[in-house]
Amino acid sequence: MPLVTIDVIKDVFTPKQKEQLIAKVTEAMIEVEGENMRPVTWVRINEVLGGDWAIGGKPLRASDVHALAAGKAA
Repeated sequence: MPLVTIDVIKDVFTPKQKEQLIAKVTEAMIEVEGENMRPVTWVRINEVLGGDWAIGGKPLRASDVHALAAGKAA
């Protein structure tokens, strides 16, 4: 029974985007493990508060991720 956990910063993804993540990650798992595993393939999204996630000692917030996605330095 596979469990995939996706950690993201809160307020980065919309509810629709999170639905897409769940659907696409599920499909990727099914491609590998087979269709019979679909009913027991779990995907969950954990949202971490902005500032509680850091890379290289620099806390990140949703605004930083949005800036990166837009091609701007965070």
